[in-house]
Amino acid sequence: MGLMDRVREQAAQLAQKTQEAAQEGRVMLDQAQARRRADAMFRDLGAAVYADERAGAGRTVPPRSTGWSRRCPGRRPSRDSVTAAANRRRARRAATPAVRPGGQRPPPSGRGR
Repeated sequence: MGLMDRVREQAAQLAQKTQEAAQEGRVMLDQAQARRRADAMFRDLGAAVYADERAGAGRTVPPRSTGWSRRCPGRRPSRDSVTAAANRRRARRAATPAVRPGGQRPPPSGRGR
């Protein structure tokens, strides 16, 4: 009987190790799937931002939310500050006359005042 007891004990240990390995495999699979979903979400976000920038280059109103911020609220960039800065630059350029008194042209935008 001693041999059969040892065989049963080893079989139980092997079954436990197999279950632990299967659990670790499931965790790794879940992590990989989560990474793939996040990558797809960021790829979609990049495509939406690119399309928005290409379509509305002269727009001064920020675009509507695409729902990305609800899915990933901790990583939302501050578009308001970026849009406000761009609007200030556009307003400054629009207020600058094309030709200054004395026939001099103003410096290109972004350099000097």
